[in-house]
Amino acid sequence: MRPLEITLVGGTGFVGSALAARLAAEGHRLRLPTRDPRAVRQLSVLPNAERKRIDVHDPVALRDVVAGSDVVVNLVGILNEKGSSGAGFTRAHAELTRKVIAACIESGVPRYLHMSALGADENGPSHYLRSKGVAERHVRAAPSSLDWTIFRPSVIFGRGDSLLNRFASLLALSGGILPLARAQARFAPVWVEDVVSAFMLALRGGATSHESYDLCGPKVMTLADLVRLTGEVAGTGARVIPLPDAIGRVQAFVMDFVPGKPFSTDNYRSLRVDNVCRDNGFDRLGITPSSLASIAPTYLGRRSR
Repeated sequence: MRPLEITLVGGTGFVGSALAARLAAEGHRLRLPTRDPRAVRQLSVLPNAERKRIDVHDPVALRDVVAGSDVVVNLVGILNEKGSSGAGFTRAHAELTRKVIAACIESGVPRYLHMSALGADENGPSHYLRSKGVAERHVRAAPSSLDWTIFRPSVIFGRGDSLLNRFASLLALSGGILPLARAQARFAPVWVEDVVSAFMLALRGGATSHESYDLCGPKVMTLADLVRLTGEVAGTGARVIPLPDAIGRVQAFVMDFVPGKPFSTDNYRSLRVDNVCRDNGFDRLGITPSSLASIAPTYLGRRSR
């Protein structure tokens, strides 16, 4: 089959970088819009990858960069915002999705792949989940000329992730002791390369056309389980101190004011919803997902050495 012309919006992030590498290896031509091309030098070595400096929130620039694409992939997502009004989440998730879809329609792009999140819901408890839910509504409301697929993964892990690496750093700083809000919250961690495989299978539509896929790893774990496994693999150990919800909310409120927001009130609210699949989309896609326990030692184990 002929190589595709693919635009990755958010293609310089964690999942985007992994997807870009796989697409380039298969000979597809890539466009990577970004505010600062210097920040993604590692992608400059990819064959047939062009970094384009634009503001993706500019509708005209967005329309120009997607024009001529066979597929547009929207991977943009934030876990926290400046302030706490929800405006940052709305802009990054809902408003940008609406703009990307409009650009695709105006430019005649036939195929659109969308990264959402497990638990996305316009009536969800957090700004993050609500804005992701609004974004999905925009996708589903697209005219029939735009063929779309939505992916909704649980928490994603892999080399360079902000999940296990952050826990490993915190455990190293705290001597392996970690007071933890919502320690009982449940996840089904999914490997980034399995998520990439799902996107690869959906590039040309077919059976994935106008479908949504919840993506979960093979094992359900609590947040406390994730921290303990991280401590074991990283060599720091992990003594988890589960916090009552009242204290957890206070912890989240205090963290709202810490630079970088390692945890926030909005994160706390998201943790009120278990991040697990009722119907794992990997089964429908014919993908056997890898376990966290089998992959984490390939990149976290170095910390202990």
